[in-house]
Amino acid sequence: IDLAGAEAVLLSRPAREYVLQGALADVRRDYDVILLDCSPSLGVLTLNALTAANGLIIPMPCEMLSHRGVGQLLDTVRDVKKILNKKLRVIGILPTLYDGRSTHSREVLEDVGDRYDLPVLTPPIPKTVRFAEAPAVGRSILSTSRTSKGAKAYHEVAASLLETI
Repeated sequence: IDLAGAEAVLLSRPAREYVLQGALADVRRDYDVILLDCSPSLGVLTLNALTAANGLIIPMPCEMLSHRGVGQLLDTVRDVKKILNKKLRVIGILPTLYDGRSTHSREVLEDVGDRYDLPVLTPPIPKTVRFAEAPAVGRSILSTSRTSKGAKAYHEVAASLLETI
């Protein structure tokens, strides 16, 4: 609800795409990495994040229809790079909701890197009920089920990303 209100407030502001970048400027030096987790919509808040960011990780469920959203996001990223943030780069696609037993998931995983000519981050994040259970108790999977397949996969991806920074 608060984010929907922030979106409405930002719509009427001049230079609205730069508000988050300005807010982060004072604290940027205090952190090695700042992660901005955005909703899957392409509204003003997401544009703020893309304008403030150096890199972008695109989570993509391993389902064919998800390709359409990735393509639209990459069109937006091209526009953001031209107009708002020339230093923005796509780090890679993070496959999520991956079910290795499913032919469909395996085919999507094989296709995604070639289709967009982008790195595919590994390991893919497996589909597990633990992701649905964690928010029910108001916590992250990393605190409710740190030894689950999903939590371990996120740890591996994070470790490999930190090595590249």
